[in-house]
Order: sequence, then structure tokens, then C-alpha cells
Amino acid sequence: MSFTVLIPARLASSRLPNKPLADIAGLPMVVRVAQAASRSAAHRVVVAADSARIVAACQQHGTEAVLTRTDHPSGSDRLAEACEQLGLDGDDLVVNVQGDEPLIAPQMIDACAALLRQRPDCVMATVAHAIDDVAEFNNPNVVKVVLDAAGRALYFSRAPIAWWRDGFAGGITQLPEHPAPLRHVGLYAYRAGFLRRFPGLSVAPLETLESLEQLRVLWHGERIAVVVSEQRPGPGVDTPEDLARVRAIFAGAGATGSRTTRQN
Repeated sequence: MSFTVLIPARLASSRLPNKPLADIAGLPMVVRVAQAASRSAAHRVVVAADSARIVAACQQHGTEAVLTRTDHPSGSDRLAEACEQLGLDGDDLVVNVQGDEPLIAPQMIDACAALLRQRPDCVMATVAHAIDDVAEFNNPNVVKVVLDAAGRALYFSRAPIAWWRDGFAGGITQLPEHPAPLRHVGLYAYRAGFLRRFPGLSVAPLETLESLEQLRVLWHGERIAVVVSEQRPGPGVDTPEDLARVRAIFAGAGATGSRTTRQN
């Protein structure tokens, strides 16, 4: 299986300025992400950056990078430009690994790409895992997904879905066992042709309401296949507190000589 990993990276971040260049155990975070992705089956890993500073940092550490426009409204738009720059064919597989996931599991990347390869009925694939904590289920920062019988996404939401009518009558104090609620992991595989077409699709009202870009795909009648993983992703980096946590994990791994991705 041949696929390309693209990592969108931009300097602007309201909660953590210059996030892609944040130091993690002596390397910029975006380079750590690329190193993790390179342990997948991808034949190529490329950072799609909005700043020459990011490109220079990547090149300094042997990571391929391309410079994209600064005015892209989303990471998907940035990756669409990167596909053009790299000359990817319409059927080529692209996996979008977020630039703030230095502990991404290579096996999860491979599973996402493999599923899309197997599903010609879908333009995208993504990943989810079972939720086992009531607080996580209630948390609007945790995106949930529900599936159809063929393992395709029916809907993504920040709300607790699916709603257990009888079990939640007195409030959410326990989780339904079947179907188990699923947390969406922000890892996507695309066919390059659809990724180039995506920016031209009109923004969906539900996408705006939920602030979830993937809802644009469903709104326009396209399908997204979902891998239900037994793994949970390693912690991402959105805040200074997240960065401290990930630095501590890398420091601990270095002390033991381990390069294994830790799970939450």
C-alpha cells in the first residue's frame, strides 16, 4: 500500500503561539510529528507549512516540507494546495496527520489509509475509539461520531450522541453498552482528487454550527469510512499544559531508551 502523509502546520495559535516550533526533547514539535508518521507505512511524509520558518526548521532536521499560502481557512485547504505542489494524482492516497500530534500511533495511520483503499464507496476515512468515561462523553471538546451498518459516519457532534432515551432520563450517569459511544480521532485519509475538490464545496450550516469541518463532507452527500480502533491516541498539544505533559512523556521515554508511543 502506497500513501503520502501530509502534516499541516501554521504558526498562528491563540493558545500556544508558534506551536509547530515548540521544543520537544530538542526538536521542533512538527519534526517530532513527522518522525512518528515516518514509522508508518507511508512512502513519503511532507509538512505543509504557512511559514518559511517552519520550512527551514524541517529542512534543518531532514524533514521534507513545502511552503503554502498563509490565507487558507482550514488545514484541508492547505493540504489541497500541497497536493497540487507535489503533483499527486487523483487516486493517490493522502493521510492528514495533525501537526500537534507528536505521539500519533503509526499503526493508526496505516489502518486509516488501508480502510480507504478498501472502500471505493467512500471519499475519506477516519478513526474513532470507544468512550469509557462519562465525563469524556459529556465534554463538548470531545467530538463524537455515530456509524451506519457499513461502518460509515452518519454524523459527528460535540454533543453526547447517540442519546440513550431511557437511560439518560435522569441525566447522564452511565454509558450505553450497545452501541458504545465513539470518540472521533482527528486523523483523515483522502483520495487526492477529493482533497483538491474539497475547498470548492460550499460550507455547510451544520459545519458552522458545530465547528466541525468534516460535516461539510456529509452535507454534500459524500461518505466517510471509520476505523474503530482499540488504541487511544497519545495526547495532542493545544495548550501550554499539554506541551508540558508531552515533554514529560518524551523525557521519560528518553530515560528508558523507549521510542514506543504511549497511550492515554
